[in-house]
Amino acid sequence: MPVERFELLFRRPLSDGRSWGDVGPYEELRGRLYFEIDPLNPANERITDLKLAPRNHAGMVEFNADISILLPVDRARATGKMVLDVVNRGNRVALPNFNRATRPAIDERTPIDVPVDAGDGFLMRRGYVVVACGWQKDAPPHPALITLRGPDAANPDGTPIRGKVYSQLQSPVDTHNFLLSDKNHRAYPAADLEERNASMEYRAEPDGAPHPVPRSSWRFGRIDDSGKYVADPDYVCAPEKFKKGRLYQIVYTTAGARVLGLSFAALRDATSWFKYGAPRLESPVPGIRHAYAYGMSQTGRFLRTYVHNDFNLDQQGREALDGVIANVAGGMRGEFNQRFGQNSKDRNNMLTQLFPFTSILSTDPKTEEAGSLHGRLDARGSRLKVFYTNSSAEYHRGDASLVHTDPDGTRDIDPGPNVRVYAFAGTEHGLGTWPPSDLGAAVNFVADRSQNLRNVIDYAPLLRACLENLDRWVAGGVEPPSSCHPRVDDGTAVSVEQLRVVFDAIPGSAYPGHHAHPRRRDFGLLQAREQVTTLPPKVGSVYGALVSAVDSDGNEVAGIRMPEVQVPLAATTGWTLRHPDVGGETQLLMFAGATLPFAPTRRARIRSGDLRPSIEERYSSKSAYLDLIRAASRKLVKQRYLLEEDVEVCQQKAGILWDRFARAGE
Repeated sequence: MPVERFELLFRRPLSDGRSWGDVGPYEELRGRLYFEIDPLNPANERITDLKLAPRNHAGMVEFNADISILLPVDRARATGKMVLDVVNRGNRVALPNFNRATRPAIDERTPIDVPVDAGDGFLMRRGYVVVACGWQKDAPPHPALITLRGPDAANPDGTPIRGKVYSQLQSPVDTHNFLLSDKNHRAYPAADLEERNASMEYRAEPDGAPHPVPRSSWRFGRIDDSGKYVADPDYVCAPEKFKKGRLYQIVYTTAGARVLGLSFAALRDATSWFKYGAPRLESPVPGIRHAYAYGMSQTGRFLRTYVHNDFNLDQQGREALDGVIANVAGGMRGEFNQRFGQNSKDRNNMLTQLFPFTSILSTDPKTEEAGSLHGRLDARGSRLKVFYTNSSAEYHRGDASLVHTDPDGTRDIDPGPNVRVYAFAGTEHGLGTWPPSDLGAAVNFVADRSQNLRNVIDYAPLLRACLENLDRWVAGGVEPPSSCHPRVDDGTAVSVEQLRVVFDAIPGSAYPGHHAHPRRRDFGLLQAREQVTTLPPKVGSVYGALVSAVDSDGNEVAGIRMPEVQVPLAATTGWTLRHPDVGGETQLLMFAGATLPFAPTRRARIRSGDLRPSIEERYSSKSAYLDLIRAASRKLVKQRYLLEEDVEVCQQKAGILWDRFARAGE
């Protein structure tokens, strides 16, 4: 069994010992798991460069991962079900998304025992064991993050492997320096600070024309606060500064190939340990029968990659996970198993891990390539159940519709029997921005800013219903609700240009002049191992990206619509442009959506020139509005897209929205 040792660092009560219904209080066990895996075992054959990793005396590859286990104090009250929280850049996502909990902002000063917010206890009241296991080797080195430590591959003579890295860099301010990584992750250091063949170019749009940046205008290293150059292989710098908003792409040589695919073994084998135990190491939670993984954004793409490679069979040939919810991953996978790959990369114009998009066999008419995301699972008859859920932002990014259409976007492709595909209409990548603001998360102490108010819709209640439906499907054989998303055959899946006439009529909407949809890109991917050889890639034709049609208010008509979208006070979208203050104002602000409020009164509507009926023209009172919200919620409950307990949650949210938008200007 690959799990060899569990080192307990501390244990503590969750939420000061609060009792969660019949399950009672929970506690956290925080520690490290130590693994040894066999590089010759068939379960590990697709882990890139594993056979080049150093081995111990028994011929095994060793690594270890941080782990947090949230479980009932009375173990007998655990229900035999586990949620694997596939942490995003070392941060928990299951509790914030299912329990409506807060997530701490973690930096190098955050202690490892930073409090865990259990929110409203949704998972605890159901008796889930919640496991967060580290998988990412290149996350920032902050003690409170949940990460992994593992070896680098090496040449037969023990020297570091050298090769090319392809990175994209962008800043919301003019800057002298870029860390050679995305989102402040661990960089691949430049092997030669004077490398002449290193190259850089910039684009005004992700799919725009490249503009070479002369090698003489930049160098590896950084410029300190006094303006002095400091040699540093983790940075690239420019005396005249890199311009805000521009997309800079750099190709350079590094030394040291991380065995990134150990991440899949870590989560697979940790899950198997909880389900099946180990001969020499008892699981702290005996009796786990069903394990469900949840990943969001980066880790949703991680789970798509996990599924595509079928890493779900452990070294004993047993199924690890029973169900998966891959949220807001769109149609992408990622560089999670690629030599010199970067876990942090999340732009479809920078990745080779795109096709195949669908869970059943499809063929790309342009390249004649055929494939299925679930091909390996289906070939061995796996019963793994998978939900693919996306917000409107992934559709406007251009890759989410490819999960359920052919690559040209000309016809629908329905998923296989073990898959559901859900679009959350009128939402952005995250769970909405509240209070309404045009600011997003801070990057290098400067917040990205949008041209609109950010999208305010919180779709967490839909995720809670997804987990409940997944559990009933796996544990009880109850089929979940049908897939729900824009479709070609009923006219609800359309091109982005078809939305322009609606949004151009809305004052101040700032509908994008251009959507940078993904293109076919040839990175020269090797078949023997996952390694790209053509950098920059050769760019081919565009994929057939589609989005949901909208009504005359600007709200999407396809997908699962939250009550606040069905009974609107605004148009809520999956797109918004970058603000001129942060540069790149013709680009979509990645992951962000907009809120375009209705005028509160008829008088205000006429004054603004908005043709959409005002709030006072739509609803006679707040009470009447909330009655309609409740009716819409009840309908979603009947369809099983919403839980009964979340009817009141939606009611409360809608009341807050009313107080904000209906009373604007009072």
